[in-house]
Amino acid sequence: MSKIAFLFPGQGAQYCGMGQDFYEKTETGKKVFDRATELLGFSVPELCFEKNDRLDMTEYTQAAMVTTSIAMMKVLEEYGICPDGAAGLSLGEYCAMVAAGVMSEEDAITTVRQRGILMQEAVPVGIGAMAAVLALSADKIEEVLAPMKDVQIANYNCPGQIVISGRKEAVKEAGEALVAVGAKRVIMLNVSGPFHSEMLRRAGEKLAEVLEPVEIKEPMIPYVSNVTASYVTSTKDVKSLLARQVSSSVRWQQSMERMIQDGFDVFIEIGPGKTLTGFMKKIKRDAKVFHIEKLEDIETVKAALGQ
Repeated sequence: MSKIAFLFPGQGAQYCGMGQDFYEKTETGKKVFDRATELLGFSVPELCFEKNDRLDMTEYTQAAMVTTSIAMMKVLEEYGICPDGAAGLSLGEYCAMVAAGVMSEEDAITTVRQRGILMQEAVPVGIGAMAAVLALSADKIEEVLAPMKDVQIANYNCPGQIVISGRKEAVKEAGEALVAVGAKRVIMLNVSGPFHSEMLRRAGEKLAEVLEPVEIKEPMIPYVSNVTASYVTSTKDVKSLLARQVSSSVRWQQSMERMIQDGFDVFIEIGPGKTLTGFMKKIKRDAKVFHIEKLEDIETVKAALGQ
């Protein structure tokens, strides 16, 4: 029997039209989008499906992404494909928690709306930056960054791709130093803030206040925390981990290695884009990886799993 993990992408994978066929062609998908509209007080279908400037603004992106991934997941589960475990990259961790039954979809959507606003407001635009470091080992990057101030590893994505984050000048200086010791390239990313860096610590503290009234339930299936790359086994840790996640490194590669070690052998990315599918191919070349982005993708997955 296959051991299936649902994976959920983070911010940056969004695009106009994401999830539209799930909204227009399934009652379940439509319900998720319409419920999000009720909760948030603006039209989520309009945000996701019509050309606008808001979809790429952090304060809107996060709610749009989580709504879309949850809608896709709910439809997938109706087709009889259910997870044995879950993980999500950064923002995607909230979808993993919904998959695990730890947080309701309503709480996930309203919480990430506040999370997006807090992260957007944490650092004025232009002060912080992020950059992707290509073809250099994590150990080497850690060694180069150790004596530097105001810059840290934001994402351990996969072998050969690590993201650094912090004050813009520090990120540029670190980039030059990393190229000097062998990085193939360091690419500045088009983002609105230094996410997953110490500069976001205050946003995490405010997020802890937002999370205070949110009901957290025991996981029905295991899910992996970005902060620890370990399964969350106690509900008392959930809120503190989510608050810390905003300014901590996302240990995605380590999270996937943990799941592989524990026998997960089918990975289904649910949401816009194929970012996590690409990462997995570099983490474990022969892993069975699928992605759900369009309604017809479900039939492909069902056939591949013999369902």
